[in-house]
Amino acid sequence: MKEKKIIQTAGKEQLGDFAPNFAHFNDDILFGEQWNDESISTKTKCIVTVTSLISSGIVDSSLKYHLVNAKVNGVTREEIAAIISHIAFYAGWPKAWAAFRLAKEVWTE
Repeated sequence: MKEKKIIQTAGKEQLGDFAPNFAHFNDDILFGEQWNDESISTKTKCIVTVTSLISSGIVDSSLKYHLVNAKVNGVTREEIAAIISHIAFYAGWPKAWAAFRLAKEVWTE
């Protein structure tokens, strides 16, 4: 089944005048090409991205954006709870706690 094409403009809107190359890489390469590559499902990409962000300690609005994206792409509350619980053992308990705060917001909105 062909998934909905992802189109991203945040880079150009927020950084286009200041950092046009970065905006291009963000919108056209990362989201335009990588996120639209059909080698793995968008749901799987969402899970991998959330895992990577939490493992790196990025538990700010970037993670929240990707948690919302994960929810939109079919990751259930039960799945995200299991995913974050699993990550906790490898990436650290405090990171999981921080991620759970955001995930709880997203899945109870």
